[in-house]
Amino acid sequence: MARIVILTGAGLSAESGLGTFRDKDGLWTKYDLQDVATPEGFARNPELVTGFYNARRANLLDAAPNAAHEALARLEAGLPGEVLIVTQNIDNLHERAGSKAVWHMHGELMRALCHACGARWDAPREMRTSDACPACGKAATRPDVVWFGEYPYHMEEIWDALRAAELFVAIGTSGQVYPAAAFVQDASRAGAETLELNLERSEVSHDFDEARQGPATELVPAWVEEMLAR
Repeated sequence: MARIVILTGAGLSAESGLGTFRDKDGLWTKYDLQDVATPEGFARNPELVTGFYNARRANLLDAAPNAAHEALARLEAGLPGEVLIVTQNIDNLHERAGSKAVWHMHGELMRALCHACGARWDAPREMRTSDACPACGKAATRPDVVWFGEYPYHMEEIWDALRAAELFVAIGTSGQVYPAAAFVQDASRAGAETLELNLERSEVSHDFDEARQGPATELVPAWVEEMLAR
């Protein structure tokens, strides 16, 4: 089990040009989440939802990992077997930076899911609602992302990892979305040290042993250098 568990959120990828959700200019100020991020919204208007995620996928394909993603990959390489990244992000920037131990609790933008048979496959740049599932042949394609009202992926494994960790670090998260907002409390109760690295204090900053504020591309590389120098 990993000694260091790192939770990453939208603030980590913001400096790569990917939109955050809950700030004053976030994605949820431009779209109604009931329309584009719920099973009910998809059932009402699958073309709207598919188009929304196609636009996000195009944005991702034009983006690149930033210094924070690259620093976390260096940490994993420098401490083999000791680092686990649990990400709320549906982008693949961690993997493109070189991280290997990454769990996507909210799914992956670059993957497709058949809501008829549950098969998963690599998503094309432009997904269509008429796309046939390669496993069952039905036109039941949707993005492989976790919408509001759906249960996040890997949760049992994540709780186990948190309770076994010696250090829990949250980076670029708002502290407003559960169950991730409760991770710090769970890790702390199990005896882990806790650290928050965020642009500004989150809703749960008071639950951390230490909280540092600033851009992720500055905070994360500095912290990683501290860890690798120990």
